[in-house]
Amino acid sequence: MTQLMESTTLFDDGHLLDSYSNAVVTAAERLTPSVINIEVHYPGSNGDMRNGHHGASGSGFLFTVDGYALTNSHVVHGAGTIHVGLSDGRRTTAELVGEDPESDLAVIRINADGLTPARLGDSQKIRAGQIAIAIGNPLGFSCTVTAGVVSARGRTMRSQTGRLIDDIIQTDAALNPGNSGGPLINSHGEVIGVNTAVILPAQGICFAIAINTAKFVAGKLIRDGFIRRSVIGVAAQQTQIPRRLVRHHGLVAETGVLVASLEPAGPAERGGVREGDTIVAFDEHQVAGVDDLHRHLTDEKVGATVRLTLLRHVDKIARYVVPEYVNSSKN
Repeated sequence: MTQLMESTTLFDDGHLLDSYSNAVVTAAERLTPSVINIEVHYPGSNGDMRNGHHGASGSGFLFTVDGYALTNSHVVHGAGTIHVGLSDGRRTTAELVGEDPESDLAVIRINADGLTPARLGDSQKIRAGQIAIAIGNPLGFSCTVTAGVVSARGRTMRSQTGRLIDDIIQTDAALNPGNSGGPLINSHGEVIGVNTAVILPAQGICFAIAINTAKFVAGKLIRDGFIRRSVIGVAAQQTQIPRRLVRHHGLVAETGVLVASLEPAGPAERGGVREGDTIVAFDEHQVAGVDDLHRHLTDEKVGATVRLTLLRHVDKIARYVVPEYVNSSKN
């Protein structure tokens, strides 16, 4: 009887492992044709390439059939020429459409036929513990696949400009130099994040920019080539709102934006916002997450008075703030 139970357990475990393996394989095969290898050459003072070698390398992924691709700003910043390797072995050049160092995102465009764009997911729907798969070109090894889980969401990290990037995805899918700019995908083969950083010497702590943030930034970069932002002077993350408060106040969403800290004498603090408040609306627009807040903090809002609807403890209140332009010297 004991032997029968042990063999049944082994069979069940094997079946689960096969299912997991198949999910990773299927998702990776679906996305691999969209992943690109990026080599950047920097112009020297005399027009030659610095030291005659490429200055940086990284990854990226196509998201339109006509050649637009996402990567990290730090991968292509200052590029003289950008060379791209496609999954089918072709090599070509790319042009920089625009970059946004404050979110560490950039869009490049490839002039080639027969391109396969990635399917973009919804980072608002991801949950801690779900499968996360990273595809990229670490240390020059093309189309490398690593798998793990979403360790957490709603993290915050600093970009190279010093600005806080909110709503970052933490994963234990292994990343190495060269993975930067590549896709983090779910088990359906949909991109949920843009891989951007690791913490050394820690193991299993890696980060990706949420794809909803990347969609917004990419749209602006394609249209204008740059992004001008306004800020209200808060560090924030998405938070769950108790259902009783959602029902009591007639809120549309069950999530909002928790004010984790305030910039001293910044717009929010001057307007009466406090640490621990939860933002649920920006003027008449619902705010269910940090991406929603960023979407409304455009350059048109600078100097205009906006109404923030907040939850403070159990009360719903309004505060009025005047956004300012981003100043990279501030947090």
